Amino acid sequence: MYYETYGEGRPIVFLPGWGGDNGEGRDIHEPVFEDRPGWRRIYVDPPGTGRSPADPSIEDQDGMLAAISVLIDELVGDDRFALAGTSAGGLHARGVVKRDPTRVLGLLLRVPGIVVDRASRTLPTDEHLVRSAEFAAAEADKDRRYYDAVDSIADLDFLGRIQADVGTYRLSEDPAARFEGPTLIVTGRQDTITGYADAWSALDDYPRATYAVLDQQDHGLPVRGHAVYRALVADWLDRVEHPDA
Repeated sequence: MYYETYGEGRPIVFLPGWGGDNGEGRDIHEPVFEDRPGWRRIYVDPPGTGRSPADPSIEDQDGMLAAISVLIDELVGDDRFALAGTSAGGLHARGVVKRDPTRVLGLLLRVPGIVVDRASRTLPTDEHLVRSAEFAAAEADKDRRYYDAVDSIADLDFLGRIQADVGTYRLSEDPAARFEGPTLIVTGRQDTITGYADAWSALDDYPRATYAVLDQQDHGLPVRGHAVYRALVADWLDRVEHPDA
């Protein structure tokens, strides 16, 4: 499985959304580490995305989680690590935490997919999302660089087979688990894909969580307001670095 790594120190593993590769997470988060040494950032291409080939033995989300877990074990060994998951990557991150919460230093969930069945999600409308010319241009650029480019090389048949059925797209074991490490959950007020309300329902699992709902942000968060998002991530990293402060 392909990954990119930057820096030295505590490991932090970034898991992208479904069908995504490492590029978007890298470009969003690397600026946070420009003046913050001591972190080894690992950005992963899950099977069937980016430079990671599909694995025909993986037939469901359990198999995807198992492959990601094996990679993490190979990369970090016995070290404790922080974990960041976007959208479906949030599902994978929660699955990793459930397997052994004591190994995880901190958890970041960005626009997380909490409810797998789309028909059962609590979703807002995007009628109040201001689609200025600047926003439209930034969104189009993001689509071109990260989503269109990724789709052109991803194994869409492999990914589609897993995603097509709720039974194979969900984890067979509920990933809900109490995690007492520093946590950050960031959602978009106008996110019509995973919403924000369902993430609130998971808050009791995370007694040390900051929960943010950002206005003028959809599922592509952040498209605008990068400084606010990065400030939240920086605060989370402060709490991970100094959990008893």
